[in-house]
Order: sequence, then structure tokens, then C-alpha cells
Amino acid sequence: MSSKQLKLTIPKGSLQEAVTSFFERAGLKLTFASSRDYRPSINDPEIYVKLLRPQEIPNYLIGEQEFDLGISGMDWVKETSADVEVILDLEIGGVKIVFCVPNTWDHVNSLADALRYFHENNKILRISTEYLTLSLNYLMENDMYKELYGNKAPLVITPWKKWGENDKVKIFLSFGATEAKPPEEVDAIIDNTETGSTLRANNLKIVEIIDHSTAVLIANKNALQDDWKREKIKDLKVLLVGVIEASKKLHIFMNVKKDNLSKIISKLPALKKPTISRLAGDDSNDWFAINTIIKKDEFLSLIPYLRKYAQGLVVHEPRQILPLEKIQ
Repeated sequence: MSSKQLKLTIPKGSLQEAVTSFFERAGLKLTFASSRDYRPSINDPEIYVKLLRPQEIPNYLIGEQEFDLGISGMDWVKETSADVEVILDLEIGGVKIVFCVPNTWDHVNSLADALRYFHENNKILRISTEYLTLSLNYLMENDMYKELYGNKAPLVITPWKKWGENDKVKIFLSFGATEAKPPEEVDAIIDNTETGSTLRANNLKIVEIIDHSTAVLIANKNALQDDWKREKIKDLKVLLVGVIEASKKLHIFMNVKKDNLSKIISKLPALKKPTISRLAGDDSNDWFAINTIIKKDEFLSLIPYLRKYAQGLVVHEPRQILPLEKIQ
């Protein structure tokens, strides 16, 4: 058994349950001693796991002594500008990054509307967010902002530091519960949301979608230079890709009469080519078994043909489909 270990950090918080379930489908079982356990055990002795907040993870994947691999939202990879390698989009934890204002503001339906209204009424536009970098870029790339304020950066306010020249637009660093800040502390927010229900419950409306984000597997670039770690990362990627592939596919089995075989085959959108074999004990050679993988979104369109020409249909949702040939 190898004495080496790959140091992996996964997100604490809203993504934790989704990642834990995803890993379990990949055959990697995380065991937590308690709800406060930050160092779960895993059934692979070559992997060490620790939980961190997703906002922190990208920056802990830089340097020789830090983590080798991590999972965080793509939003935080962009926000931190961390020099990491994105290995795989896990396609879970999907959120939108949005600009929101109070739902009573009928006159504001875009960032440009908000900027114009506050400028014309000589008011300071106050925005709360956890995304300082994203928010700065979003504002300064807006045509209305450029028209009103040129290249002057909004004033950014944190407990430790202030910077920026434009005190007519202020960005306040939020430490959570951002949706509760308007209308008293700030006028608008930039936040992430999955369904928008929390925003609506706090009397906010989404006026612009800034970006989309999902959980991604990211690697320390130094780890990728180590032969053992690079190969271990490939092994882990194979398992995780298998879960993603399986979530989009169905494994189907059916019995088909010889006369109907060509009718079924012509309509069957197999992943590659279906496996076709004669039924054991069928002395007449009139029956065949078909075994194949199809895309989930193609299944309903097949029902009319399967109903007419097949018997004994079994549909199975695979746990994993490992595209070994694709992982180089």
C-alpha cells in the first residue's frame, strides 16, 4: 500500500451534502464523526479530506504545502482569481449570480436603470455582496456606469480597508444573509441563488443575471507536476466523470422477436452499438435479447416503438458509466 496521500478539500455548508452524495455514487464514502467534523474519513487510504468554506478553497490550492485538489463553486474560482487548474465541472450545486433590488422599485429593471435613477436624484447607490471582484467588474463594464462615472472605480468598503474613487456608488462586503440588508443598510445586492425563493421572501427581485456557477474539481498546479499525484487525480476524475455520465443515461434490457429486431435497432439511439444475443433455451431462434445504454432524454420518444415491438423491458439507472478511454 502506498504511503503517499492526496490532500483534498471539499466545501463546508450548502454544497457539503451534494458533494458527499456525489462521492458516494462514485464509490467514495465519506464518514463524519459528527456534524462538526471537519476531517471526515474516506474509504481510500490514499486520500486525506478536510472541509473548508468554498470561498476559501481556491486560495488553499496554491503553493507547495497546501492542498492538492479541491471542490468549490466556479464563482469563487473567478472571484479569487486563484491560479488553479479546473479539472472537471461536476454539474452540481448550480446557482445564478444576480443583481437584485427591492420588488417595489417598478422604475428599476436593470443595473443601468438603478445607476441612472440614483445619479439623477443625487443619491448614493449602496450595494452589499460577498463578491467584491465580480461586482467591481460588473459595474465598471456597464455602459451606463462608464457614461456617468468614466473609469472611476466604485468605493469598496470592508472592515479592514477602503478603496476606489467613486463615492457615488459604494460596495459593502457582506458576511452572509446578504438578502436581509435592503432597504435599510443598502439599496441593492449582488448574491447567488438557486431558486430565488429566499430573495422573494425578502421582498427582492432579480433584475439581471450576472453569471452562472456550478461546483468544479480544481487542482493545485504544483500537484499536477508530481507523477504520483497526477495519476491519482486521473483515477479520481474517472470515478467522478462516471457519476456525471450515469446521471444522463439509462441502461435498458428487452426481449424482441426476430421479425421485429430490425424495427427496434433502426430506432435505438445506443451509446455505441447495442449488445444483441439469442435467448437461451429458445430452440426456435425467434427471440433475441437487446442490452444497451441510451440517453435519458431519448427514452420517452422510444416508448411507442418499444411498446409495439419489444417485450420484457427493464430500465435501470446506472450508478456509474466510466469513459476510461476519455481520461488521458
